[in-house]
Amino acid sequence: MWTEENRARYARPTRRYESDLTDAEWAEIGPLIPPAKRGGNKRTVDIREVANGVMYILSAGCQWRALPKDLPPRSTVHDYLERWRSDGTLERMHHALYVKCREQTTRDASPTAAVIDAQSVKSAEKGGPRSIRTGMTRARRSRARSVMSWSIPRACFCIAS
Repeated sequence: MWTEENRARYARPTRRYESDLTDAEWAEIGPLIPPAKRGGNKRTVDIREVANGVMYILSAGCQWRALPKDLPPRSTVHDYLERWRSDGTLERMHHALYVKCREQTTRDASPTAAVIDAQSVKSAEKGGPRSIRTGMTRARRSRARSVMSWSIPRACFCIAS
C-alpha cells in the first residue's frame, strides 16, 4: 500500500536516473558480484556504475548506443552483463532477492505449493511428448534469401523475474 513512509522510501530525488541503485539496493547485490580476477590488471571501472548502466538499459528498454555518456562505456556494461550471466552472478542475485522478498512477506524461503495448468495435464494424459508435435517438428524455411544476416549476433537478456 502506498503510505507516506513507503513513498519516501521509494522516492529517488537524489538519483541521476530513476534506475540508479539506492545505497540499500547496492548493499544487497554488491557483495554478490565477484571480485576482480587475480593476476590481471586492477579493476578501473566502478562496479556500482556498471550495475547502474545495466539497470538503465533494462528499465529504459533502449538500445545500447543510447546509454548516457556519464555511465561507463556501453561495451564495458555489456561485457559485465554477459560475464555475470555466464558465471551465474545474475542467478545468485535473483535468488538472494527472491528469498529476501519471501521472508519480508512472512513466507517460507521456498514455495511449498505449485499450480498446474489444466491444459498441461490434458496433453500429458494423451501421451506426453508425442502429442506435442510443434516441439518435435522442424520449422519450415523459405528457400529465398533472407534479408537478415545470420552472422550478426543477437543480444538476449535472460534475467529471471
